[in-house]
Amino acid sequence: MSNRGGYGGSGRGGRGPRSDKKQDQPSGPVAWPALQTSGGRGNAGRGNSRDQKPSSSSTPTDVVSGVSKVVASSSSSSMSVQDKTKVSESVSASSLSVDLAEKVQITPPATTNLPPASSKAMTHPIRPGFGQAGKKIIVRANHFLVQVADRDLYHYDVAISPEVISKRVNRDVMTTLVRTFGESHLAQKIPAYDGRKSLYTAGPLPFVSKEFVVDLKDKKVDGGTSRKERQFKVVIKLASRPDLHQLQEFLRRKQRDAPYDTIQVLDVVFRDLPSQEYVSVGRSFFDPSLGKRGELGDGIEYWSGYFQSLRLTQMGLSLNVDVSARSFYEPVFVTEFIGKFLNLRDFNRPLTDSDRVKVKKVLRTLKVELAHFNFARSARISGISSVPISQLRFTLEDNTEKTVIQYFAEKYNYRVKYPSLPAIQSGSESRPAYLPMELCRIAEGQRYTKRLNERQVTAMLRATCQRPADRENAVKGMVVGNKFNKSKLVREEFGMSVTEQLASVEARVLPPPMLKYHESGRENMVNPRMGQWNMINKKMINGARVDSWTCVNFSTRNQNLAQDFCKQLIGMCVSKGVQFNPQPAIPFIYCPPQRIEDALRDIHKRAAGLQLLIVILPDQTGSYGKIKRICETELGIVSQCCQPNKARKLEKQYMENVALKINVKAGGRNTVLDDAFSRRIPLITDRPTIIMGADVTHPQPGEDSSPSIAAVVASMDWPEITKYRGLVSAQAKREEIIQDLYKLVQDPQRGLVHSGLIREHLIAFRKATGQKPDRIIFFRDGVSEGQFNQVLLHEVTAIRRACNSLQENYVPRVTFVVVQKRHHTRLFPAQHGNRDMTDKSGNILPGTVVDTKICHPTEFDFYLNSHAGIQGTSRPAHYHVLHDENGFSADALQMLTNNLCYTFARCTRSVSIVPPAYYAHLAAFRARYYMESEMSDGGSSKSRNTTTSTGPVVLHLPAIKDNVKDVMFYC
Repeated sequence: MSNRGGYGGSGRGGRGPRSDKKQDQPSGPVAWPALQTSGGRGNAGRGNSRDQKPSSSSTPTDVVSGVSKVVASSSSSSMSVQDKTKVSESVSASSLSVDLAEKVQITPPATTNLPPASSKAMTHPIRPGFGQAGKKIIVRANHFLVQVADRDLYHYDVAISPEVISKRVNRDVMTTLVRTFGESHLAQKIPAYDGRKSLYTAGPLPFVSKEFVVDLKDKKVDGGTSRKERQFKVVIKLASRPDLHQLQEFLRRKQRDAPYDTIQVLDVVFRDLPSQEYVSVGRSFFDPSLGKRGELGDGIEYWSGYFQSLRLTQMGLSLNVDVSARSFYEPVFVTEFIGKFLNLRDFNRPLTDSDRVKVKKVLRTLKVELAHFNFARSARISGISSVPISQLRFTLEDNTEKTVIQYFAEKYNYRVKYPSLPAIQSGSESRPAYLPMELCRIAEGQRYTKRLNERQVTAMLRATCQRPADRENAVKGMVVGNKFNKSKLVREEFGMSVTEQLASVEARVLPPPMLKYHESGRENMVNPRMGQWNMINKKMINGARVDSWTCVNFSTRNQNLAQDFCKQLIGMCVSKGVQFNPQPAIPFIYCPPQRIEDALRDIHKRAAGLQLLIVILPDQTGSYGKIKRICETELGIVSQCCQPNKARKLEKQYMENVALKINVKAGGRNTVLDDAFSRRIPLITDRPTIIMGADVTHPQPGEDSSPSIAAVVASMDWPEITKYRGLVSAQAKREEIIQDLYKLVQDPQRGLVHSGLIREHLIAFRKATGQKPDRIIFFRDGVSEGQFNQVLLHEVTAIRRACNSLQENYVPRVTFVVVQKRHHTRLFPAQHGNRDMTDKSGNILPGTVVDTKICHPTEFDFYLNSHAGIQGTSRPAHYHVLHDENGFSADALQMLTNNLCYTFARCTRSVSIVPPAYYAHLAAFRARYYMESEMSDGGSSKSRNTTTSTGPVVLHLPAIKDNVKDVMFYC
C-alpha cells in the first residue's frame, strides 16, 4: 500500500513495494514473507505492550464438530459479556466502546486442525443474547403473526401428462380435477397446489395412488390446437407426511433444525388463491387491480403488486408482506410496440439489420393474440423474418408457391398494411408460420425480464416511491384486501389465521461514532447528526501526495473546461489536506471521444509514472467502461472520471465529493473512527484483525456470454480499518460460491502453486502492517438463505486452506457474516410525523437496530438501519452470523457494524450496508465494466482467453495492474 510508517505520517511518500510479489509460492506450507520491522506500521508510535501478543498460529481456534462451533470457553466468555453489558440509554458511543472493550476479553482455545469438509458438521452459532446498547424505542414491521391449528398434513406427488411448462395450465388442470372429482374421489377435501409437482392436504385422501383423466374442453386453446387434444392424465401419489409438531418444537426453541418441508406446505396454502388470480413472479403477485399501473417507455409498463413469504421468527410464524412493482410488456399490437421500442414512425421502410436483431431479441418467446380471425387464437413468437413480409413466399401442398400477403388476402380477405416490415414467425424452424405484425397483439401480463434503461428506472422509481406512512398503509391494505381469514382453504381447511396489524417491535437507536480528522484542521473531531456531517473546517486524516498528474477532456461541448475545473478541484483537494503538485506532468489534453484509446496510450507514453489522471468524460454515455479497462488493466493508471455537465458547474459540493475519491485513490484516508485510533473497538483493535468484504455479481438475463464476477476487498490499515484493497475474478455464469478464494494452480515449471484472493490479501496485509491477522471478519454480500450452508462450507474452508498454505497451523479466528439487502422487511416509526422518532424523510432514525421478535428464533441475526433516508422508505440491512470463532456479543457486533457504516470513503454520510460489502460490490461492478467493454468495444485478445478445466467456458478478466489494486481504485 502507499501509506507506510507511523500513524499520521502515512500517505505522504511514494508507493511501497508490490503487495503480490510473492503470491506464487511452491506447494506445501511455507513461511510468510520477511518483515521490514518487527512491529510494522500497525504498532508504530503506539507503545502498547498488549499488541505484542503471540500470533494466532500459537493460539489457533478450535473447530469442534464443524467450523460453526466455538468451544465452551469462547462461548461462555461471549455470553458473560452479554450478561455484563447493561448499557445506559443516554451513554455516548465512545463510552460504550470503552465499556465493551473492557468486557470483551476472549482467550482463543487451541487446535491445529482444519474444519471438516462436511455440511453435516456445520451449524450456525446460537444468538449470544440480545443487544442492550442504545436508546430503546418501538417500531412497526411489515410482519403479520400467523396462527396455525393442529392439522395432519399430507404431501402428494402430482404427475400431469402430457407434460406442460405453464404453471397456469397446470393449475387449470388441477382446478378442473378438484371440481370434477372432489366429492366422489377426494373426500371433499380442498387441496393446495404449487403449480408443479406437489399437492398438499389437511388430512389424508382416500387413496395412496390414483390416476385421473381431466378434459379442459372449456378452456381457451393455446396455439390454435384443436379442443380434442386438451385431455390430460393426472397421477396423484402419496409422498410424505410433514409434521406440524416439529414446527411447534422449533418455535419453542426445543429443536435446532427448521422444518422447511412443513413451512413449504403452509406457504403453498397462502399462495394458492393469489396464484390463480394474479400474475405470479417468484414470491410476488402482480395485477392491475392491486394498485397503480403506468408506462415506463419503449413499450414497457409497470404493474403494482405485493410480496409475501412465511418467516420463522421469535414471535412465531410470521407472514412478511410488502408492496412491490415489476415491469411488463404493454398489451399493444407489435407494430405499436416496435414504434415505441425503436422510436420509429415510418413503417414504410424496411428495418435495418441492427434494428431487426433488437426486435427479434426483445420479442422472442412472447405470446401474442391474433386479430382478424373468426375465432380466438394465440401464438408464441419464435423469431421474425429476415426479409420484409412482402418478399416472403411459401410452398403449398400442390407444390405451387404463394406469397404470405397473397395468402392472407385470399384466405382471410385481409390486406397487409405494412409490407416493408418483417413478419412474426411462430411454430418451429422446420414448419414456420408467418403472421403480419399489425395482426399480433402482445398478450397481457408478460413480464419484461431484461435490464431497464436509465429513463425506465427513473420512471419506475418516480412512480413507485412511497413515504413510510404511505407504504405502511399500502401494506396493511394488501393484507386486509387478501382476506386470508375468510379464505375457505386457509381458514377452514388448514386452520390458519393472520393478524391484520403490523408487528410492534422493540428496537434500539445506536449512537453514532466519533470520527477523527487531521489535527491541522479547525475541527479534528466530528459527531455526526442524523447520519451525516460535512467537511467544513476539516482536513483528511491522511492526505495523499499527488506529484504526477494531468487531465484529459473528451467533452466536445466543453472543450476549454479542463483549466478552470482542475484549478478549482486542486484547490479543494489542497484545502482538505491533499499534497497536490500544482503543475501537471504534461499539459492538459483535449481529444474527441472517437480517439479515447489513442489519447490514453499517448498520455501513458509521455507521462511515465503518472499517479492520477483526471478524465472529463464524453457528453454521450457509454465510454466509462472502456476508459477504466484501458487505464486500470492495460496502462496501470489510476483515474478519476467526471461528468462534463457536473464539472462545468464548478459547484463546491461536487468538488468536495471528487476530492474525497481522489484522496483514497492516491493512497490517503479521509477519516477514521476515533475508537479505532484509541484502540477501543472490542475484538478488533486488541489483536491484528483483517476485515474483508465479498460479493458476486451476475450477468443480466439474456447476457449469455458474460460470466459472474466475484470481488473480495480487505482492510490494510489495522487498527484503523479504513483502507481496503480490492481483487476481482471471473467465474462460471450464475455461480454464487466464490471459486478463487483459494486455489492450487498447475504451473509448467513450478508444479502446483498456491494462489487465490484470500492468500493475496493476507500477504498484502502482512506487508502493509507488519502483522499477520489473528482474526478475520468476513462480510459476505448477496447470499440467499437457501445458499447459506453451501457458501459457508466452501468459503470458510477456502479461507482455512489459504491460511494454512502460508504457514502450517496458522488458524486465525474467523467470523463469517452474511449481509442481505434484497429482503422485504421494512421498519416504520411507531408515530409518523414525530420528529424525535424520524429523520427528515419520515423514516426511522439512522442507527436503529432490531434483534428481537421478527428475527430468527435461535440464530445470531439482526436488522440495522444505519443510514438516513433520502426518499421513499428506507430498507434496513439484515446481518446473519453464520460462523463465529471470535465470540462476538450482540452489542459488540452491532456497534462495530454501525460504526463502520460511517467510514465509507465516497461521502460524508453513513451508508446502508457495511463498507467492506459495499466496496466489494463496487469492485465487482468495476470488473463488469471491463467485460462489457471487451465484448462491446473489441479489446485485446489477451483478455479473451478461456478455460474449460472446471467445466463451463469462462472469459478471463483482464488483470488489474499492481499499482492500481494497491489503492481504492473502485471508489
